Formats: sequence, C-alpha cells, structure tokens
Amino acid sequence: MFRFDHAGTVPPRLMITSCILLALARSASSFAQADPAAEPAVLALGKVLPAVVNINTERVVRRTVRDPVEDFYAQFFGYYRGQPREIRQTVQSLGSGFIVDPAGYIVTNQHVVERAADLKIQVTTNDSKTYNAHYITGDDNTDLAFIKIDAKAAFPFISLDNISPNLLGETVLVVGNAVGYGSSISRGVLSATKREITIDNIEYKNLVQTDAAINPGNSGGPVIDISGRLVGISSAKMAFTPQGIPTQGLGFAIPAEVVRDSVAQFKKVAEKQPEPKKQLAANETSTSLAERLFGMQLQDLSGELTDALGYARGRGVLISAVEPNSPADQAGIERGLVIYRVGKQDVNSMRQVEDLLGAARSGTSVDFTVGVVRADRGGQRVETVTLAAR
Repeated sequence: MFRFDHAGTVPPRLMITSCILLALARSASSFAQADPAAEPAVLALGKVLPAVVNINTERVVRRTVRDPVEDFYAQFFGYYRGQPREIRQTVQSLGSGFIVDPAGYIVTNQHVVERAADLKIQVTTNDSKTYNAHYITGDDNTDLAFIKIDAKAAFPFISLDNISPNLLGETVLVVGNAVGYGSSISRGVLSATKREITIDNIEYKNLVQTDAAINPGNSGGPVIDISGRLVGISSAKMAFTPQGIPTQGLGFAIPAEVVRDSVAQFKKVAEKQPEPKKQLAANETSTSLAERLFGMQLQDLSGELTDALGYARGRGVLISAVEPNSPADQAGIERGLVIYRVGKQDVNSMRQVEDLLGAARSGTSVDFTVGVVRADRGGQRVETVTLAAR
C-alpha cells in the first residue's frame, strides 16, 4: 500500500523508481520494434542495386613468335616449320559499373573496358541476367568509359540529376563486384575531397577519398550516400605510399559531378554512332570452327608465302598453330602442315574449310588430308587423319 505525505503527493523515492521503470519499458519497446529493413543504408541499397552491373571483358591478343633457329633452317634448307607462329592469348578482366539511363547506357572506368581488337564485353545485372554490351567512348584523363547493353528493354538506373553533396564525414557505401563476388557492399565515411594521386605515371585530380573498402573488381562501381545519391565511382585503392609504406583506409573515387558532366558528353557521342552489328550470343565465340572444334588455327596460303615455304602453288590451307591437348594435337598434327582435303573435297581457302565444317558438331568425326607437297622436289608427304570434334 502506497503512503502519501500530508500534501497527498508521491514520495520522491517512489517517483524516481517509477521514472526508471517507465524509461526501461519504453527502451524495451523501441528495441523490440527496431527493423533492419528500415535502416537508411538498407533502403539506399534497395534503390541502387538493381542498376549496378558486373562487367566481364575479354579480348584476344595476337602475337607473332619467330624462332631464330627455325628461321635459319627455313632460309637455307626449306624446312617447312620455319614460318612465324601466331599465338592467341585471351585476356580477361572483371569490374563494375552502373546503368545511368533506362535504355541500358552504363558508366564505368576506362581501365575496366579499354578498347582493343576483338574486345568482348558482358554485363550481369543484379537479377543474374547476362547481356552483351558494346563500347561507345571513353576518356583516359578522367578514367571514365561509356558502354551500352545490346538489348531493347527498360532498365533500372541511377539518376545523375540529384547527386550527393559530398560532405566530410558523411556515411558512404561502396557497391560492386569485389574480387568477383557480385553485389558486395562495404561501408565507411567520406574522409577527404580534392585528392590528387598518380598511378602508372597518370595523374588523377579532384578525387574523393573514403575509408570504405575498395577491392579489385569494385572499379567502376558506384559509391553512394545513405540517401542513395551518387557520391562517385570507385577508381583506385592505395595499398602502399610511393615510398613503399603500407596504408589502410585509402580508397579513391571519381566525384559524382565529374561523372555527371562526362556522361552528358558521352551521350552526345552515342547519338552520332550507328547501331552496332549483332554480337555473338554469350555462349558463342568469334573463333573459327576449325579452331573451336579441332584446335587448329588456319591461314590462307598466299603466293608469296607458298614460294617462301617451297610448297606447291594453289593447293591447301596452312595450319599456323595447334592448341595443346586439342584433337589435332593428340593426332600428331603440327603447325606448318597443310590441309589439302576435308572429307572428299579439295580445299584451297579457309572459307572452304569453314563451309565444309559447317555441319560438324561436338562428337562428330571429320577426315582431314594433311601433309606437305613441295614444288621444287615434286615429292609429297600426305596422309588422311580422322579427328573427332570436341
């Protein structure tokens, strides 16, 4: 039973206890009602993730390799394997980007999609759909590039009309394809602006700095604030100072205002470009059937090349390279040999070989008559080899 003083008021001790209990009850209620889905960072990511893409680029680099010993034998003894050998190397890189227009235009780093011969670009959206894309233009000075998805659809995008004010200390989120893991998130603060750094003798100015983790694969992805507005594009991480001292928490991004201005210029270039030719499907390659099915790179025998090698004129297609462990390699076929017949049909050009292989599929067998027929000696060394397509 409560006892009141003569004035009818609650004793001070009881009043303090009641206040404490009420505060605890309110705190417990607030804790119980807290919902992670309502966190500002979670809401911000929900806005931008559908527009973030993983970028996978592949380019074929061709190099001609000459063996000086073989060149010597080819010059003085007509040794047929003395011609240059072409090596094809596939170079792949991973990065990130984000869609800035519902038509499928994407901004990323120039170093992620450097223009090169035979460049293939594939982008994977947050819903795990993969599209081919093509390079439109880029700027080495800002390290920004513009690409477009080769599909007609309305894509979610990040607006550049309302960008972050980029205030020191504001919370920022780095989104991208970190070390190949798509939709990775790291969190930190915007720790500096107007930074200047030099990478590979290229000087970058007016970058924003963050302590949020930026890893390989994040390049080209967005850095956003907790309202979902663009802070910048992940560009570089400084692991060591120029003196070789290891660092922590030094990541850099191209500021949103530079991205906005660059995209406006890139769109003007895009408007002047014709529609790209249809690219191969994601599961196709640009290599020939002879290479894809049997591991042989072919080359037309020009008159000059035929004379240099001492081969009979107007006959066959040269095998310029053989892929290790391919069906051709396992059958003993070597570079420098000539294909004279596919099945029962004589061939004199790469196009003829490709046409005859048009019906070949994995597991089917094809007869190739290969060898060397020399013009100066009239002799020949040819045989028919049966290869199973891989």
